Amino acid sequence: MLIIGELINTSRKAIREAVETRNAAYIQEVARQQEAAGANYLDVNCGTMVGQEIECMEWLVNTIQEVTDLPLCIDSPDENALRAGLLLAKTANGKRMINSTTAEEKRYQAVIPLVKEFNAKIVALCIEDAGMPETAEDRLRIASKLVDDMAKEGIAQDDIYLDPLIKPLSTNDKYGKSVLDAIYAIKKKYPAVHLTCGLSNISYGLPNRAVLNRLFVVQTMTVGMDGYILNPTDKAMMGVVYASQALLGNDRYCSKYLKAHRKGLYE
Repeated sequence: MLIIGELINTSRKAIREAVETRNAAYIQEVARQQEAAGANYLDVNCGTMVGQEIECMEWLVNTIQEVTDLPLCIDSPDENALRAGLLLAKTANGKRMINSTTAEEKRYQAVIPLVKEFNAKIVALCIEDAGMPETAEDRLRIASKLVDDMAKEGIAQDDIYLDPLIKPLSTNDKYGKSVLDAIYAIKKKYPAVHLTCGLSNISYGLPNRAVLNRLFVVQTMTVGMDGYILNPTDKAMMGVVYASQALLGNDRYCSKYLKAHRKGLYE
């Protein structure tokens, strides 16, 4: 199970202000909190800093790495900002990760050379030039193209984290089921490939979002999801992750579940 901490993102007001004022102490505290809460990677995204993104990315990577050895997931729509972050990201405790590519030709051709150059893990969204998927079949078809094309580039399946693209249940009551069917089908066809997602999209526009998000974690994990981009400091959510892993037989001697209990995640 790979947890990518999502909190260092300048779309969040407090992070943007910290980056603008170069408040290193605040950024470092957010990084520490995510590590202490169980994150395996830290996502670094300053894509809203138009015209300053490369400079901000370099500052963020250096600032974060002063206080944590967690590997970084460099996240940007701009391949130049990706490169800037990747050049500075350390690899002592894990490969760099790139967030993300798609099956769209322009994006794919811009990002895949970076994956190969930096021997990085890659988040790959199931989006194609024709648009976003509607059905499980759409997702499997796009996923298959991504995996097969990357195999031709020499990228190992173990380094691929497919995102089946979760869309709001509020806009179509079949979107949750289509994602579950897609995860199952992708994992069956490519057992060595990983899956990850921005899970909270499922509940957008609905009340009681936290309840939907937590239940969807359990459902997606049951059919093969093995990674999430989320807020690891959400104790209730992380408690669900550990409990579900234990029940699925993916937690030897229930050690992570017991550790979570001792940390007070179930209070």
